[in-house]
Parts: sequence; C-alpha cells; structure tokens
Amino acid sequence: MVSTFQHYAELLARFAEQSHDGYAIFSAHDVLVCANKAFLGTFNQSATKLLGKSFTDIMRLAFEEKTGPKIETQDIEQWLARAQQVRRQREFRLFEVDLIDGRWFLFSEQTLVSGEILLQTKDITKQKILEQHLNERAQRLNDLALTDELTRIANRRSFVASVQSELNRCERLNCHIALLLLDIDHFKSINDNFGHQAGDEVLQQLARLVSSTLREYDIFGRIGGEEFGVFLAETDQKTALAVAERLCQLVASSPFSAAGQQLTVTVSIGVATGYNLSFESLYQEADTALYKAKHSGRNQVALAAAAILLP
Repeated sequence: MVSTFQHYAELLARFAEQSHDGYAIFSAHDVLVCANKAFLGTFNQSATKLLGKSFTDIMRLAFEEKTGPKIETQDIEQWLARAQQVRRQREFRLFEVDLIDGRWFLFSEQTLVSGEILLQTKDITKQKILEQHLNERAQRLNDLALTDELTRIANRRSFVASVQSELNRCERLNCHIALLLLDIDHFKSINDNFGHQAGDEVLQQLARLVSSTLREYDIFGRIGGEEFGVFLAETDQKTALAVAERLCQLVASSPFSAAGQQLTVTVSIGVATGYNLSFESLYQEADTALYKAKHSGRNQVALAAAAILLP
C-alpha cells in the first residue's frame, strides 16, 4: 500500500514538473520549499536561485533584477508590507499578475490551517490580449456612437445626453446656464459652388476652431447639418453673450480653405440663458434667437427674448 501511494506521489510530481501551469509550496514560515519548472519560469530564475528563499527575498530579487512580476513601486519594503497584509488572510485567493516581459498570469493561493501555501500560476496572456482587443473595440464602437464621424466632436445624441446631465446638476445648484446655437451662414452656397467635399472641410475646420477656444468643461457638439451647439454651465447672460460675440468674431476673422480656395466663413449665433430650464425649452429659446440673428443680416449674435423658468 505504501509503495502504491509512493508511486502515485511520484507520478503526481512528474505531472507537475511537465505541466505548463506553475506549482510551488511555501512553508508556514513563508519559505519556498518546492517548485516546478513552469513556476520558476514565471520568475525567470533557476531552482538554486529561489528554493530555500523566503517570499520577501524572492520579491526583492524580482524587484532588483527587474524580472518576473512587475512591481510598480518606489519603495519595495512598503510594497512587501502591503502584500503581507493580504497573504494568508483567506483560505483561497485568486489574482492576476503581469510580468516585466509582458506576460500575464492568473495566480491562486491555497492556504492550509497549518500555514503552508500552495501557489499555482496559469499563463493567461492570450486571454488578456483578446480581452484588451475586445475592450478597445468596444471603446471604438462607443466613441462612434457618441461622436460625429465628420467633425470628431459630440454628435446630437451625445450632446443632448451630456447637456441633460449638466442641467440636472445645475438645477441642484440653482445656477445659471446658457445654450449657444451656431449656424454657418450661406452654407448651401458653399456646397453648391465648391462641392460637398468643400462643405465637409469647412465643417471640420469650424469644429476645430471652436473647440480650441472653449473651456475643457464646456459641452460642444454638432446638432446636425451646419448647426452646432455650445452649452455653458454656471454662466450668466453677460458672460454667455461675451462668449458668443467672441466666437462670432473669431470665425469671421479666421481663414478657411476648401477645394483649394480661400473662403470667408461667418456664423449666426442664438443665445438662450436662464436657470432651472428643460433642454427642450432652452433649445427652443436659442433656436428662436438664432432665427432672429439669421433674419437680421447674419454674422451676428441674438439673445432670446425671455427664458421660461420651470416651477
């Protein structure tokens, strides 16, 4: 019977040695007492370099020689103190580790009541690369859903959602808000005279120009066609008009080029301000003001006559 147990124990050891998964046992005093080739390969070290060493000495070696697990710290002793706080706190622990050489491993720790730890490592590099690609693809799809493909700024859906969120915040703070609607003057004539490609180039240049002048937290988006929206949170009427006038003058004085031609581009801007407004009422007021600017000669700013306050 003893020989049978011994046979299977030796067989188990042979399987472990040939396994692509890493196996190691740390004593109750946290000394590495045995490990297979795969585990040693995780640290890129030989058995003579690691066996008989404590966990802390092994991690110090990895940190100093820049091999094995990536340890992102300026103070290895502080890092080791934190690591020791979580080790042996639970019977079983599962965590991911990235290595200096770019590989990723899933580590599992099984702790006995007597204090010994069985540590298993499994190479999950391919899964992590796939996961990264899927995350990047999901992010790209999300960006496409929220970004205007031509101008690379927020599309109407994203703009409205962002403004709605800010309106809720500003309502809680009871602060003033402003919406600017910008429309390119005589845009149809640009398309008719120079082609739709030229019109697209003008839209792109305008988007870059306006984006470069706004604050980081202002919301800017393409509403549709040649119309753009700018939402200014915590902004009173005087400031909103000043921003609109500055944008109007900036566009008129900036050189535009399309289809090999130098163009003069102007915008009309409608401004609506107030507080505790719904998006619909704010947009309607700004749109009415924009209509007034258009029919008063274009290349100018018009202010909404009144803002309807919500109860």
